Amino acid sequence: MSLYDRLIDARGPASQTAILDEVRERIHRKVIGQLSQEGYEPSGDGRDLETRITQLLQSALREETTPLAAADKLQLVQDLTDDILGHGPIEVYLRDGTVTEVMVNGPSDIYIERDGKLERTVGRFIDEAHLRRVIERIVAAVGRRIDESSPMVDARLPDGSRVNAVYPPLSIGGPFLTVRKFPADPYMADDLVRLGTMSEGARNFLERCVRGRLNLLVTGGTSTGKTTLLNVLSSFIPADERIITIEDAKELQLHQDHVLSVEARPPNSEGRGEVTIRDLVRNALRMRPDRIIVGEVRSGEALDMLQAMNTGHEGSITTVHANSPRDALARIETMTLMSGFDLPVRAIREQVASALDVIVHLSRLRDGTRRVTHITEVERMEGDVVVLQDIFLFDFGMGVDEQGRFLGELKSTGLRPKFGERLADRGLPLDASIFQSDGFARAPVGRR
Repeated sequence: MSLYDRLIDARGPASQTAILDEVRERIHRKVIGQLSQEGYEPSGDGRDLETRITQLLQSALREETTPLAAADKLQLVQDLTDDILGHGPIEVYLRDGTVTEVMVNGPSDIYIERDGKLERTVGRFIDEAHLRRVIERIVAAVGRRIDESSPMVDARLPDGSRVNAVYPPLSIGGPFLTVRKFPADPYMADDLVRLGTMSEGARNFLERCVRGRLNLLVTGGTSTGKTTLLNVLSSFIPADERIITIEDAKELQLHQDHVLSVEARPPNSEGRGEVTIRDLVRNALRMRPDRIIVGEVRSGEALDMLQAMNTGHEGSITTVHANSPRDALARIETMTLMSGFDLPVRAIREQVASALDVIVHLSRLRDGTRRVTHITEVERMEGDVVVLQDIFLFDFGMGVDEQGRFLGELKSTGLRPKFGERLADRGLPLDASIFQSDGFARAPVGRR
């Protein structure tokens, strides 16, 4: 029996993992130290660096005194290559199609989201310097920088995943890294129906709303699927229209031919050169768009977006963080006031009532699923209040199954929208069957 086998036999499988971790850390530091001494820099596509790292790894493994099985050696080479050239211990989760989010709370604390549930992983970075190298490699690839003088950054990976990083002194306990993944093959409307995110009737209704050039607002909390739904709604836009997308970091994946994508830019190290979402919205109005799609409205650009919707740019779509359709209107009021203009609240509400046609609200339920829970028409001003009418609502009263999954679905309230005639005039009449309501189950007390 080898020394390695005796150690495992005496201490159990947990000791095997500890031994491999020690070897991995020792070889990692050795290879990084050797590269630093050589002053090695990648050139071209980086293949020369990969070749050199592979040589150093093989050499370090030959010199390693700890007996290792052949399978363990292969795994160590893969792990160390990921550590040095890839994204370290999170590389395996970035490749995993079932993982939707990766959260790094310091070198030794990694969480993932799978099926809407958070899981703590056993993976860890070698040390804080290792985590910093991975973060800096990510942000450098998209022309961004992060250090103590500029300790926060939003960026994206080549596959479109969204990345946020925070450095000390803002982050306590080491750098923080959050990666929001998006599927390489984005969800289509039929996928959302199959997953239960919305019903077939709601899908047909929203398709007619988009094709009929109504202005839509997608709302919901963090990680409820707003960007995914925005992508699906955008897929309904006819191929012969000119579309301009405006985002902080590009996430939308539109398949039409005539799409122009612009991206905000943060200030440089001297605090200059910033280009905000509001700047891009204003500029987009001069680019002869048929549709303007804004990834998310967060500030004074809300006023510019409302004005665009009210001045001939029908069919525009954007998203807002909010807990309900009514809360979304309150947020838009607040953001409009952030534009720097001292506007009366009634004037803002009149702009909102005139600009918006439909609010689609998403929620992340207790079972981890993401569902459309409201499709609401923005009707008119009545006194000082914007009147809203729910066209579709999620039926919470149907209860949950043995696994705690909600059995409810998005149902028509039986009410027909006032803009139905507008859609009919544009050759997109709403099928009466969409609004046939089966009624709502009575929700037990506390269900909502």
